[in-house]
Amino acid sequence: MGRFHRHDDGDPHGHGHGHTDHDHEHDQHGPEHGVGDHSGYATGSERIEVLERIFDENDSTASENRRDLERAGVLAVNLMSSPGAGKTTLLRETLIRLGGRLRPGIVEGDIETSIDADRLAGLGAQIALLNTSNGFGGECHLDAPMVRSALARLDLDALDLLLVENVGNLVCPAEFHVGEHHRAMIYSITEGEEKPLKYPVMFRSADVVLVNKIDLLPHLDFDLDAFHANLRGVNPGAEVIETSARTGAGVDAWCAWLEARHRDHALGKG
Repeated sequence: MGRFHRHDDGDPHGHGHGHTDHDHEHDQHGPEHGVGDHSGYATGSERIEVLERIFDENDSTASENRRDLERAGVLAVNLMSSPGAGKTTLLRETLIRLGGRLRPGIVEGDIETSIDADRLAGLGAQIALLNTSNGFGGECHLDAPMVRSALARLDLDALDLLLVENVGNLVCPAEFHVGEHHRAMIYSITEGEEKPLKYPVMFRSADVVLVNKIDLLPHLDFDLDAFHANLRGVNPGAEVIETSARTGAGVDAWCAWLEARHRDHALGKG
């Protein structure tokens, strides 16, 4: 399923940020209701029908997740990145700094193992592990039904903030709503400044981009200005926070972003 795309271009919400799960219309960019051009396949029309059912079911479940989160007063943020960008290390530093200020929960997504979930244990967060190999087909992303199964293992009434650590992948996670209020993308400068141009759906879907491993900048042949220009080209409205999970640089600013979004959410502003 992950190899098919909902859109030829653009994010699954139809815009980069400020989205809601109650306002999802299928984009009309593709030749058949925005699911891409499958005319090269003899089974093209059947593929489109199946994909539309998949995405419709996912979006319906995402809305259910969103309603449950709303009822409990929980702000949900979907964290996405490529493998090795530093999501788990940054999330660990986030939990340490948020201690006592917000009550966090984690949905930890990986294809296999509990390695990342174990690294986050003991830091005051409720954690629900999702291995996509366990009954979910080994998918390279989390979708709304998967996250729904994880929500059932969390005490939402005891949470203020839910952080969904998605499976490391620069393509598929951007295409599936899980019920989140906001999306954060963690990008490592070791990946190259061209990535917003090569993976525009992911970068366009983010409300905030954390430019991680910034401490390595003196040691890399990396053009930070070019990266910022490329990001602006695909998502000019995205907030950008430069971080280093290793040194702690920018982590307080990221935590402040989360707290501000939580305040807005509590006031009904987002």
